[in-house]
Amino acid sequence: MGNIFRPDMTAKLVSDIDFQALAEKGFRFIMLDFDNTLAPDHFTEPIPYSYEMVEKMQNAGFSLCLVSNAKSERSKRIADMLKIPCISYAHKPSPSGVIKAMELIGAEKEKTIMLGDQVFTDIIAGNRAGIFTILVDRYSKKEVFYVVLKRFPEWIIRKICRF
Repeated sequence: MGNIFRPDMTAKLVSDIDFQALAEKGFRFIMLDFDNTLAPDHFTEPIPYSYEMVEKMQNAGFSLCLVSNAKSERSKRIADMLKIPCISYAHKPSPSGVIKAMELIGAEKEKTIMLGDQVFTDIIAGNRAGIFTILVDRYSKKEVFYVVLKRFPEWIIRKICRF
């Protein structure tokens, strides 16, 4: 097992990712974070960018599942609006929610991607689940205080691991 902090790929935004190229490499499933990946942190509904990115991934042939640590019904409502399945209260960085999401949509490890904006939740969970991971920069700088607190140690890890 490699460095659990290191993503397999990085991108500035989800829109910068060549999903067609990833599909050509055999990937078919994407486990998605929402907050600050597809929309600003703690939005209660998708924004136009969210819909565009979901459509872009689906047009490239991907099956999607929202994987969120949120304990409320907010994630389920968002997933319903995006017309994709959802696993709420995923316990990231534990791989359990990612694995549950993969089971929900019939995803195979070697064909699955975890896509998110946080090293300490999304990337570690994906790496621990044994799937390909993509880290994107946060969509917006505005975040809840407990996420802001994680950003500095995450910055240190990114400098040490050079990604």
